[in-house]
Amino acid sequence: MTKVLEDAIEKVRKLPEDRQAYVAELLEQIAAAGGDPFIVPEAHRAAVLEGLGQAERGEFASDEEMADLWTKSGL
Repeated sequence: MTKVLEDAIEKVRKLPEDRQAYVAELLEQIAAAGGDPFIVPEAHRAAVLEGLGQAERGEFASDEEMADLWTKSGL
């Protein structure tokens, strides 16, 4: 296991149980794909495409907005 993955798992251990379950679900999907590219679940596709469009238009969150998000997330 890489150090980056070990560090990430350590952070996940500190999250609430519902967030841990979400991370576990994502990891299961990625692991199930094996060496194949990860396919974004259809339920998330619209949000991913919206985010890509925002990035293409240069619409990024400010440093202050990101700091607020990390604080609210407990990170």
